[in-house]
Amino acid sequence: MSTVPQPSFRLLPGSPESPVLLHVPHGSRTLPGEVRDGIVLDDRALERELDHITDSHTAELAARAADAAGCAAARPWRFVNTLSRLVVDPERFPDDREEMRAVGMGAVYTHTTHRERLRAPDVDQRPLLERYFHPYAQAVTEAVDARIAATGRAVILDVHSYPTAPLPYELHGTGSRPPVCLGTDPFHTPPELRSLAETAFARFGGTGVDSPFAGTYVPLKHYGTDRRVTALMIEIRRDTYMSEPGGPAGPGLDALAEALAELVSRL
Repeated sequence: MSTVPQPSFRLLPGSPESPVLLHVPHGSRTLPGEVRDGIVLDDRALERELDHITDSHTAELAARAADAAGCAAARPWRFVNTLSRLVVDPERFPDDREEMRAVGMGAVYTHTTHRERLRAPDVDQRPLLERYFHPYAQAVTEAVDARIAATGRAVILDVHSYPTAPLPYELHGTGSRPPVCLGTDPFHTPPELRSLAETAFARFGGTGVDSPFAGTYVPLKHYGTDRRVTALMIEIRRDTYMSEPGGPAGPGLDALAEALAELVSRL
């Protein structure tokens, strides 16, 4: 955890010819000091929560996939959240459209993965939204606009992981938990994109669609209106590549990076 101001994101350039943006929103454990001060967990409990809530090693997965994407023209762009989702979750709706608010996990989390109190009941969420959420959203929007301007389209691949066993915060945790879950959107996920992903990740024991997690991230400027933006969420079950919870990566990480690179190269 950091005690100095931290940038909340990094845009890592790919090929000018690539429409692909690998989005890694939940891979960091970093908390600025002023944010840590607003969390009521003690240090040990916080570290345990970070073990559960962080999509560990997903930034490394995206980096390895970018390196392995084949020809230089296929190298994807990467947009990486450098702060923990316990600061803000950039993929949540910042209003009543967000269903996860029901368990205290909207854009600013008030509760943990085990439905325990994370922040005080009277926390003012507006400073966190203004300092972290809105600048992040604007930067992703600009990155997507840049891909459209350069290539005529943008393809967002949302890189996540999820635990082998459901956690208490999950609203849809009773469904199937395949090695790779593909989250889709009826407007932004064309059948061709889903099919390419199913082929790329087939060798890990199968893929599922929208279970246990559904949907995919698209900037609100484009959401539901701009078909030039296509998107797919890739949720990788953690036992395929790491020790749970929060442990080191294993050999599965390289194989998954190769599969993600294969998908990128076909886009």
